[in-house]
Amino acid sequence: MLYYVILLVLSSIGIFLVFSKKIYIHTSTMAVVMAFGIIIQGVFTNFFGNRFFYGKAGEILSIIILALWISFSFSFLLSYFNKKFKSVHYSNPINRFGIGTWVAGTSITGILIYKEFIDWSFISQILLFINIILWILYIGGSVRALYELHQNNLSKNVHGILLLTTVSTQSIVLLISTINQNVPFEVDVFLIILGICFYLISAFYIIKRYVTTDSWTIKTDWNNTNCILHGALSITGLACVVSHVLSKHSVVLIWVLAAIVFLFIELIEVYRLFNRIKYYGMKKGMLVYDVSQWSRIFTFGMFYTITFQSAPNHYFLSLIRNAIITSGIWVIIILGVFELFLCLKHCMVTNKKLSAPLQKSSVSK
Repeated sequence: MLYYVILLVLSSIGIFLVFSKKIYIHTSTMAVVMAFGIIIQGVFTNFFGNRFFYGKAGEILSIIILALWISFSFSFLLSYFNKKFKSVHYSNPINRFGIGTWVAGTSITGILIYKEFIDWSFISQILLFINIILWILYIGGSVRALYELHQNNLSKNVHGILLLTTVSTQSIVLLISTINQNVPFEVDVFLIILGICFYLISAFYIIKRYVTTDSWTIKTDWNNTNCILHGALSITGLACVVSHVLSKHSVVLIWVLAAIVFLFIELIEVYRLFNRIKYYGMKKGMLVYDVSQWSRIFTFGMFYTITFQSAPNHYFLSLIRNAIITSGIWVIIILGVFELFLCLKHCMVTNKKLSAPLQKSSVSK
């Protein structure tokens, strides 16, 4: 009963803020839910054990995530009823891929609720039904967006957001396999292969952009979402683990591939960070919030999770795995806290800007 009350209070506060200030959040904001969800379910649970996850801390954190999901979903619905949905979320074909965070965020929320609260399993069933419909609509919109990008020569602007097609598809596998233990083998295989196909197509467009475009710079044109290049591989491997589609040896191969891509992408990110600090200074080069930064937290958490689930026989690979498990959690915690600080700071600044017109209006009266 207590958790129902906490959920009701937190959700009511979130809905009130969204409604009263008419907040139409960024399309990819559900990445916040994705990031916190994988930290709880994939990182903390694996590192600290089930005692943490099924204890008070895990329960409260899961409630907070569900409340965030409800608040964000209300904002999306509000944009629809106020006829802002198309302009905010759909008209831009590249931004349209961000709807994939809604699918993945709903999946991780459904998994958390199903595993944490046995009596609330019906909520996970409802979320599964909603998510399958949402995923079908999203994939249809994404295929259309890919066609528009090709026809209108917009591929020069693509980035890692395209890979949310893979992330969302594999998240459906995770949710279905968690709730239903008797999923037909063919369904899992079809979804995983479809996700891999989307990965190959998206990666092709992203690589083509940076290889064939001459006028791009690392400090302004390398997007945060490009980290999904390794995150999408990690969630694919995890989907194979949960659905038992591939052998443990095959999953290790996916983990190795994800680790190679992770190293390559994050070295670019470090190089980009130094360039931004050198050019813009510390404040504008590093201490700037963007919703896409949550994708990095999610991909780090997903890579940590697939690392934990892998069991390499090779001695050298085992050493690498143990090093990632031992030190990786603290990297993720630091990044998560840092991102949360930037997010809260951004929200306070935004709130002041929204309140300023109201204050001026009251003074004039």
